[in-house]
Amino acid sequence: MTDSPRPNGNRRTPLPPATPPETDAPRTGPPRAAGSPRADAPRTGAPGSGAPGSGKRRDAFFDNAKYLAIVLVAIGHFWEPIKGDSRSLEAAYTVVYAFHMPAFIIVSGYFSRGFDMRPDRLRRLITGVAVPYIVFETAYPLFKRVVDSDPQQEISLLDPWYLTWFLCALVVWRLTTPIWKAVRHPLPLALGIAMLASVSPQIGDDLDLQRVLQFLPYFVLGLCMKPEHFHLVRRRSVRILSVPVFVCASALAWWAEPRMATGWFYHRDSAQELGAPWWAGPVMVLVLFACSLLLTACFFAWVPGRHMWFTALGAGTLYGYLLHGFVVKAGDYQGWFEPSVLHEPAGAVALTVFAAALMTFLCSKPVQRVFRFAMEPKMEWAFKRDAAEPARAPGRRERRGKRAEPAAGEGRETPASRETQEQVSV
Repeated sequence: MTDSPRPNGNRRTPLPPATPPETDAPRTGPPRAAGSPRADAPRTGAPGSGAPGSGKRRDAFFDNAKYLAIVLVAIGHFWEPIKGDSRSLEAAYTVVYAFHMPAFIIVSGYFSRGFDMRPDRLRRLITGVAVPYIVFETAYPLFKRVVDSDPQQEISLLDPWYLTWFLCALVVWRLTTPIWKAVRHPLPLALGIAMLASVSPQIGDDLDLQRVLQFLPYFVLGLCMKPEHFHLVRRRSVRILSVPVFVCASALAWWAEPRMATGWFYHRDSAQELGAPWWAGPVMVLVLFACSLLLTACFFAWVPGRHMWFTALGAGTLYGYLLHGFVVKAGDYQGWFEPSVLHEPAGAVALTVFAAALMTFLCSKPVQRVFRFAMEPKMEWAFKRDAAEPARAPGRRERRGKRAEPAAGEGRETPASRETQEQVSV
């Protein structure tokens, strides 16, 4: 029996819920026409996306930032042998070194926010960071033995050589990520550790711990950052203000060049080793941290957020970072930087253009295919099979009808897109 006046009861189709369960916010704008794609549906082949249908999307802003910063790294390394003859070039070198590595490390920390001790992430850390460290920590000394005719050059995995310090540091930083996510005030704690390291010459050179600890606050800052923080520095007002900031920074660097040791910007020595009183170490850590953050924000303000011709090169910055060092070192060993023409303004400009072109080539897809065996080896033979990995497949949730969330630079990023870019942000 039923109380409905209809003899067969109320068999109308139930009304749909007010808010579809898969959406996070009410839909605004005109209704969608029948048959048209949803606005929040993933678009295959769109700028900043991964392979069509892969479910992984890269944020163009971060790839652009990584490419531009790695070009600055190469330019700085090519400037180093010739900068002593020009106060202006020395000042430009100082400004670049004040923010290019902090920018890299902040991005590395940002994309390490989801790192934990899950087996698949540990495998990526080993194959994408630890293995390249071992390969190039061995390759650089062997290269010196052959090209510089120095058979006595030692190979040591405990003393990072030239560029490999960053890979060593990234392993340490990522393994400590769960700790920084657990403590109440991670950034002040990291700054305190960096300040203590700056007055501890007894730390020594093992694993380049001085750099690991003094650059630590930038990584922890990246861990603490959210997408909206990057939106703040990408506003038009910040972009306009960044111009006088860089002008003032250049003028200050020109004034400080004969008065301040460049070694402070390398963060690889204590205050005592730089010939300064011990209290200068903590002071310089705080001062350089503030200056680096200001210049990094100005740098991010000018990074394009849309897909550019060089955006895809941002995925190959590890290749450019590790490979360009062989060219720089070969120049040192063979005297390529000694001709006087390179020490003139026209020569410095030509060398700058060459460094940018070289880095662009080394980040390209053909180079990645050739050296992938050393940079991103599969090494499936070395690891046990993770029984939970199929459930974490990037496309699994989409096949179940879950909505793909926007990329990191557009709002909230998916775990898949974060893991795609977190490999090594150099």
